[in-house]
Amino acid sequence: MTGTDLTTAATATSIGTSVFIPSPATAYQGDIARYWDHEARPVNLRLGDVDGLYHHHYGIGEVDHSALGDAGDSTYEKKLIAELHRLESAQAELLLDHLGDISRDDTLVDAGCGRGGSMVMAHQRFGSKVEGVTLSAKQAEFANHRAHELGIEDHVRARVCNMLGTPFETGQAAASWNNESSMYVDLHDLFAEHSRILKVGGRYVTITGCWNPRYGQPSKWVSQINAHFECNIHSRREYLRAMADNRLVPQTVIDLTPDTLPYWELRATSSLVTGIEEAFINSYKDGSFQYVLIAADRI
Repeated sequence: MTGTDLTTAATATSIGTSVFIPSPATAYQGDIARYWDHEARPVNLRLGDVDGLYHHHYGIGEVDHSALGDAGDSTYEKKLIAELHRLESAQAELLLDHLGDISRDDTLVDAGCGRGGSMVMAHQRFGSKVEGVTLSAKQAEFANHRAHELGIEDHVRARVCNMLGTPFETGQAAASWNNESSMYVDLHDLFAEHSRILKVGGRYVTITGCWNPRYGQPSKWVSQINAHFECNIHSRREYLRAMADNRLVPQTVIDLTPDTLPYWELRATSSLVTGIEEAFINSYKDGSFQYVLIAADRI
């Protein structure tokens, strides 16, 4: 089923323009759409309030303890939130670093775009058009409102769409990505769609958490993460196999696990804890869970 095959269930108005909200193709998609339509965690919103870039992913890099100052200071929590946001923006910058040579005339696709932070960053860096898709009408409306506020609505757009069947033309995209969104779909179906919309030689990048096949099976920590986010985390081996089956040839594979632990350990000390921090920290430390970047070229 393609994005254009989906039936229209409702309309919403954003920035004075009617947008069509397609019906979910499956009951599970409906559950995920409802989950993210109602999600309003402070850990996503308060971090985005720092500079107006609203992400839905985690961070990488060493914590700048000099920027935090004294834990007893009244401004410490505000500084901690700013530091967490700096780390999550650094993660997005790393993903963009691996998109290859992008020109202003290119079209980029963010599959599972959330509230649009990475799309804004991509346009600001490359000047290109960035199309985002999400199952959540609330997220799409938020992202489009931010693009309007920034005066880039002609270049950055989010739409409600199944990432497994997008409305983009075959070979339309110079690059595409999933930033912590691929655990909601079948990987073969996902990479078949990315392979379709990418031009030959185009670049696909994902940053994702995946369970480590060397551990044997998904650990109890991974099961907790699945339950918390209503997702289905894949193994690293599944990513590489599904890419190979869909004409996506990995050029770079980076284990970011050591780089993301500082983010989680800092977040666990903040007022923004959600209860899932322990599962991430323990699974990264015991080797059952990995945080990876994979960049692949469409052949």
